[in-house]
Amino acid sequence: METRKVQVTGGSTFTVSLPKDWATENGVSAGTTVEFYPEDDSLLLTPKSETERTRGALDVTNLEGEQLTRAVMTMYVSGFDIIELEANRITTDQRRAIREATQGLVGVEVLEETGDSVVIQDLLDSSELSITNAVTRMRLIAQSMLEDAVTALVENDTDVARDVVERDEDVDRLWFVVSRIFRSTLRSPRAAEELGVSREDCFDYHSSARQLERIADHAAKIGNLALDLEGMDDELAGAFDDLHEDASNVVDLAMDALFEADADEATRLANQARKDILGIDEHTRRIDELLRERDPQVAQSLGLVVDSLSRSADYGGNIAETALQKAAPSP
Repeated sequence: METRKVQVTGGSTFTVSLPKDWATENGVSAGTTVEFYPEDDSLLLTPKSETERTRGALDVTNLEGEQLTRAVMTMYVSGFDIIELEANRITTDQRRAIREATQGLVGVEVLEETGDSVVIQDLLDSSELSITNAVTRMRLIAQSMLEDAVTALVENDTDVARDVVERDEDVDRLWFVVSRIFRSTLRSPRAAEELGVSREDCFDYHSSARQLERIADHAAKIGNLALDLEGMDDELAGAFDDLHEDASNVVDLAMDALFEADADEATRLANQARKDILGIDEHTRRIDELLRERDPQVAQSLGLVVDSLSRSADYGGNIAETALQKAAPSP
């Protein structure tokens, strides 16, 4: 750390010198324009740079299948707008994995293909993306998935169950968008300014989005289990409906708290969500008692559903904890 004394020039202008080593490393010299970004009691300075599409290259010679798909997604989340995938020869299986990766990302398309490379590009303008809209959309999809998954289970509706499983990909796409936006705010204060959201809030939204992504995963898990089960009696169905209602209510309260501008109201909602989690145990005990009288194999599968709904409530509790931290006074 280096310190500098603020001086006054011309009677009204405050000036401070820059560390020479830092200026040299970042190409700052006499006449260079720099940008300032106020953040509460801090002031961030960065050399002004032209906005360019970032390009990255990746050797995929030894990557196939899921590894290649994840590598492409990682490059996207890391912030590259144009990604060039290179190898001595791009195989048919590799091209298939690359296509699967692009289909799992928002706004990404194959730009160019040759025998030894594939170039993909993000066609969206990152400055036009909204992290709040993405998280809100994740909330709506994940909650509707959870509701439909329980409906499919109770009513033995295989069409609804398959639809739930397919919708998990929509949540995953939005999760990658949120991760990409969040990482961009870590790299550049300009990204946070263009987004209109502080970096602390971006962190909170990113953390909560991760919980929503997990809720969607559990909804898909319930959907898959519903495909193999044959419905249930009214008493058991009512118990599962009650468990889902309470779990979903925890998530709703927590998300309302996260987006609530008034700190006192956000704290009240988050604390209520945390309190309501305690009632989940009562539902799980009731269902466990009912399952003792059922076929052991069916009981085991339904026990997994109970676990998924309970975990979803816990993820809502994690969001509530994030909302409490967001609403707390700044030091």
